Amino acid sequence: MKLKLVFYISCFLLLAFTTKDSRREEAIVWNGYQRLSWKDFQGVPDLSTDAAAVTASGLSYDLSASISKNEIVVVNCKVSAFFYPTESWFKPEFADDHILAHEQLHFDITELMARKFRKRIAETKFSKNVKAEVKTIYNQMNKSLDSLQTAYDASANYSMNKKAQLSWQKKINKELLQLNSYK
Repeated sequence: MKLKLVFYISCFLLLAFTTKDSRREEAIVWNGYQRLSWKDFQGVPDLSTDAAAVTASGLSYDLSASISKNEIVVVNCKVSAFFYPTESWFKPEFADDHILAHEQLHFDITELMARKFRKRIAETKFSKNVKAEVKTIYNQMNKSLDSLQTAYDASANYSMNKKAQLSWQKKINKELLQLNSYK
């Protein structure tokens, strides 16, 4: 007799901005053809900060796995990079193409980490504890994502260092191309 269990998990995180799952329906999924525009930033600007704009983005995954005779038979894990319009905002007096490119790169970095997540899933041999193992990878990816976003802002001085920003754009685009098979 074959025992078959199927798990379905859906998790998501808005990096340091919010954890409201109700915003998921309004999210924009990253794709290589659609770039962000200022109309996508629908949140209320925080006037108490010097920031010109804020991008709220994050990773999510949906997991299904089949186990037969205590062995993983199939693991399907759909990983997505999202942009959350109602949590993202800009100050119109600072809105220009350069700032928008800076914010787009935050979203692109989120997609880069989604590809790294997909790659890790594809390369991992899971045990019957697949849910916990995927959750661990997810948490590691989010930690790395947060670190990379912070490093980008620090290096580009929140878009003020145009040379550093251009360097980051080249670096992230190159890495996205290298991981194109995990799109």
